[in-house]
Amino acid sequence: MSTTTEHRPHADHDHRHAPGCGHVAVPHEDHVDYVHDSHLHRVHGDHVDECAKSGHEVHEGHDHQHGQDCGHVAVPHGDHVDYIHDGHRHSAHDGHWDDH
Repeated sequence: MSTTTEHRPHADHDHRHAPGCGHVAVPHEDHVDYVHDSHLHRVHGDHVDECAKSGHEVHEGHDHQHGQDCGHVAVPHGDHVDYIHDGHRHSAHDGHWDDH
């Protein structure tokens, strides 16, 4: 299933995310997300968006099991943890991995 990134502005966010801003920068597809208060911000024009995709996108053929000490960067994301792998984030979902 093809998904698109939702436009979900993060209201009342005065901080300007950029390299060196103090938040972890995570390469994500064609942009950079910044980890902030257990969610991911994407700079979009003069504001930031919550970085979230619409739809469900299964990462097919992913045999690696992410977890503590798997060697990939773990990023808290809402009520779960994403793992950075090959320029995208993986999230456990019903026995498989989703691309976030």
